[in-house]
Order: sequence, then structure tokens, then C-alpha cells
Amino acid sequence: MSYQANHLCLIAENVKLGEDVRIRGFVNLYGCTIGNGVRLGTFVEIQKGAIIGNNCKIQSHTFICEGVTLEDEVFVGHGVTFTNDRFPRATNEEGLPKNDNEWTCETTLVKRGASIGSGVTLLCGITIGERAIIGAGSVVTKDVPPGAIVAGNPARLIRTQTKGVNAGSIS
Repeated sequence: MSYQANHLCLIAENVKLGEDVRIRGFVNLYGCTIGNGVRLGTFVEIQKGAIIGNNCKIQSHTFICEGVTLEDEVFVGHGVTFTNDRFPRATNEEGLPKNDNEWTCETTLVKRGASIGSGVTLLCGITIGERAIIGAGSVVTKDVPPGAIVAGNPARLIRTQTKGVNAGSIS
């Protein structure tokens, strides 16, 4: 394992780091898997169970929660937020703080070579197709097919790239 990290990072012992990972300052990593050649910007947090593929670039101020998988060569812009709970609540019906057994972690998959613009929010339980592009500031609520370019709130199909991907339409 070889990685280069700036000061003031929290990298838990249970993190699996690949070769040649570059980590900027103020990054929190715990219980996650980070592939080879990954670049992490300042103020990135990646939670337990998240999987980051090889040669991904994750820009500053991004939050990747449990249940998220990024395949190889994914770009994630500044200030991107992933979610993993469709019905978040602080307390249960009795008014007590919820514990880990009182919620369902929904997964999100970002396929190889996809690009997610700055300021995007991705709701859980979706798949972003291979080489899809999500425009800056979008809110993604549904699956995005391979090669699609989507933008807006909610994200809608702008056009489809045809070179090098199996194109489809937005769900």
C-alpha cells in the first residue's frame, strides 16, 4: 500500500487503500475501500462500506456515504452529496434515537467513467450509467442510462452521447 496524504486527515485502521492514492488535507475515511490511483480533494468524507474504484477523482467538500459504489474512472465534482436513506428520521415512533437496526441503507451505483458535476445531490437507490454526465447543481432522483447527459432539479435528459457507450433513455 502506498499513498500520499497531507496533514490533518483521519484515516481509520479499517480503510483499505490501494496503491498511489493521493489524499489532500482534512479528509475523513473510515471502513471504506479506495482503489489504485484515486485522488481525494480537501474536506472529503467517505463512510464505512463505500467502495471507490481505480483512478477515480473526487473533488473537495464531497460526502460519500455507506452504500455507495463508484466503479473505475469516475469523476465527482466539488460539493457532491450522496444519500442512503429514503425516509430519514432522528427518532423512532417512540421518540427515541434511531439505532442502526431501524433504517434501511439503500445503495447507489455509479458505473465506469461517469462524471458528476459540482453541487449535485444523488438520492439513494439509483444507478448512474457508464460514461453518463450529471450537470452541476442537479438533483438526481432516478436511474441515468449509459451515455446520458442530464441536468436540472429533478435531473432530466438533455441529450445522449453515442460514442463508446450503450445509449438509452432516462427512466
